[in-house]
Amino acid sequence: MEFSHKSVLLMPAVDGLAVKEGGIYADCTAGGGGHSLEIAKRLGNGTLICFDRDPEAIEAAKARLEGYSPVFVKRNFCEIKDALGELGISHLDGAIMDLGVSSHQLDDPERGFSFHSDAPLDMRMSGEGMSAYDVVNEYPEDKLADIIFAYGEEKFARGIAHGIAAARESAPVKTTGELAEIIKRNVPLKVRKEKNPCRKTFQAIRIELNRELGVLTDSLDDMIDLLAPGGRIAVITFHSLEDRIVKNIFKNAQDPCTCPPDFPVCVCGKVSKGETLTRRPIIPTEEEMADNPRSKSAKLRIFCKKL
Repeated sequence: MEFSHKSVLLMPAVDGLAVKEGGIYADCTAGGGGHSLEIAKRLGNGTLICFDRDPEAIEAAKARLEGYSPVFVKRNFCEIKDALGELGISHLDGAIMDLGVSSHQLDDPERGFSFHSDAPLDMRMSGEGMSAYDVVNEYPEDKLADIIFAYGEEKFARGIAHGIAAARESAPVKTTGELAEIIKRNVPLKVRKEKNPCRKTFQAIRIELNRELGVLTDSLDDMIDLLAPGGRIAVITFHSLEDRIVKNIFKNAQDPCTCPPDFPVCVCGKVSKGETLTRRPIIPTEEEMADNPRSKSAKLRIFCKKL
């Protein structure tokens, strides 16, 4: 299947980086190469490093950036500090992160991300290691319920987890179709009639499997530290949990002081790393949302390193 991914908030995100000719930039989630290409067009003789853990995404980005000379790194962006060190790079003038699952991953049934078709339970962004099959069939019922509630913000998490546990007693849950039917049986009829009830549970399992929130939390401070003075990082999120992490990390980087409010002067010694340029997140225009419905939940936040 041809790799297809429509970049969300393309111009606002790349404009927000204020790309300077000859600089060093990283696309931490290269995907189909949309943001990378726009950066490359503005970069001149600079350096662009494209990260992605999905080998299909790397190949698609290579094809899209033909004629340019980025460095491709098949690694998770949480390894960016080590990867840049191996390349002899000590700082970045900018970085961009487009979080979540790509259109290609959703649209390719064999990747097992979508509840719209029946395929093996997979959901691995890297194609390696344990899969969604292992999460669904091996996690204890209580742990499954906690994951579905926390990462999917699903209020019927306990019932869904109980339904999964009951179903797998007779036979493993092997496909996305089987999982979708279990979910539907374990939510109220009213919910089934209003909308597809599978989205939140599938999202939760995907986030758990790929450690998406943990990777983001562990990586974002490192990326801010890697920025050169005046360097910028742009992060596009697609649900409230991601956005909350980005917002809080940017806030703490801007104002890290831990002194009690009644102290007349700061004595903790923690110094601001820069400022958040987006007081409120940038969201897609009505035109973009109409053209690409998957962009509707997107939010863009931008941080600038102190000069």
